Amino acid sequence: MIPSLQDIINILPPIIIGGGILISLMLEMFAKSLKKYLPHFTFFICLFTAYFSLITMGKESYSITTLMSGGGLTNILYFVFTFGGAIVVLISYDFIRRKNIFSAEYYILLLSAVLGMMIMASAKDFLMVFLGLEQMSVCFYILAGINRKNLLSNESSIKYFLLGAFATGFIVYGIAFIYGGTGSLSYVALISAIVGGGNLTLVTIGLLLFIVGFSFKVAAFPFHMWVPDVYQGAPTTVSAFMSTTGKTAAFAVLIAVLLPVFSLGNSKIFVPIISVLAALSMLYGSIVAIAQTDIKRMLAYSSIAHAGYMLIGIASGIPAGSTGVIYYLIAYTFMNLGAFGIVSYVEGEENTNLSVNDYIGLSNQKPVIAALLSLFMFALAGIPPLAGFFGKYYVFIAAVKSGLLWLALIGILSSAVSVYFYLRLVVYMYFKEQPKTLTIFDSSYSMLGLIITALLVIILGVFPDSVIELITFFIR
Repeated sequence: MIPSLQDIINILPPIIIGGGILISLMLEMFAKSLKKYLPHFTFFICLFTAYFSLITMGKESYSITTLMSGGGLTNILYFVFTFGGAIVVLISYDFIRRKNIFSAEYYILLLSAVLGMMIMASAKDFLMVFLGLEQMSVCFYILAGINRKNLLSNESSIKYFLLGAFATGFIVYGIAFIYGGTGSLSYVALISAIVGGGNLTLVTIGLLLFIVGFSFKVAAFPFHMWVPDVYQGAPTTVSAFMSTTGKTAAFAVLIAVLLPVFSLGNSKIFVPIISVLAALSMLYGSIVAIAQTDIKRMLAYSSIAHAGYMLIGIASGIPAGSTGVIYYLIAYTFMNLGAFGIVSYVEGEENTNLSVNDYIGLSNQKPVIAALLSLFMFALAGIPPLAGFFGKYYVFIAAVKSGLLWLALIGILSSAVSVYFYLRLVVYMYFKEQPKTLTIFDSSYSMLGLIITALLVIILGVFPDSVIELITFFIR
């Protein structure tokens, strides 16, 4: 069958990123004098792809037979991955020079990870999910340990690799069971098997294993054990990348697989399991974050709690819940990129300035940085009218509509607890005397990235309905 023009347009964003990777490799291997322009090239290829994804949303259609789709909601996710990647490039430009990290490899791996995320988001077949997941994960394993002179970075890479391989085993076994129950790896075949009375026992076991594997990828309790150590040991900009766009890609797969299953009424087994994962993730992440003195570990436990909030939307089993999760993912991506971006800006050469106490009195030395960090903390805490508030609001409302009032109440309780450790940082910056002057290296690139993320957090909070209407139009 000859592909239509819409099919070709829909598949172009990942092709553009793939072409960017090939060009970057050529520059690195054969044009050593041009390697210094790789950060700029990576930024512009991500920015162009993000813009192209938005203007070509159009109508969703299948490409490459039924393995992948493009357009519609997929293009919104493409935008999150590529624009998030562009922000990471900005906050990384001076940071990796300061850390003496190999820049060419860093940017090639970043683009390769983005391509893996795009494959995951556009997949309509479990084989493509696995290929995209592995491409993204392998890049993350290397990026976590790319600062080879740092023992913590090496440790984080090894831990992430070993536990990631273990989680991948669950996913592969899950896919094998689904194949055994449906005779195909297609999402469509999964739905047909459920409707047509396929081997539901094998399908159910496969989906449960699949959920366990992806619970690791989204950092949900009790599959979170890698998160604090990896986020702390990895370069801060890599932690920002993994905790935002990587989490978004994993949640995109869960939504694509589970929403149709739930819509058919096959949710009696899965909803209680996902609800418990959500409740435990929210409470554990929020409570343990209070005790953290390292700001990267604090944000790591915060990430676990936010995974719990997003799982509420999936547990609701209704389109409104998935819409809320996607809005939450967009908002969380830019909130957390901003928070980690500030940490990378303040961080010293030898992993200094990473304690929460180091931020005492920061408003006197760096008032703009303190103001931006306060904005991101308010947003992550869910204080209106910022984007974080509406992200929680939409998933809580979906839970109430689907009869999960108890889960929404636990979410509200967890949010109240989390306010303490988020606002503690604000109090330290503005209401305590600074015992010492921090050595902070200014970066115009990082500042540009931080300002862009701050504006997006505000815009998403001021105009949430517009974003929700757009997502709803494509998800129904």
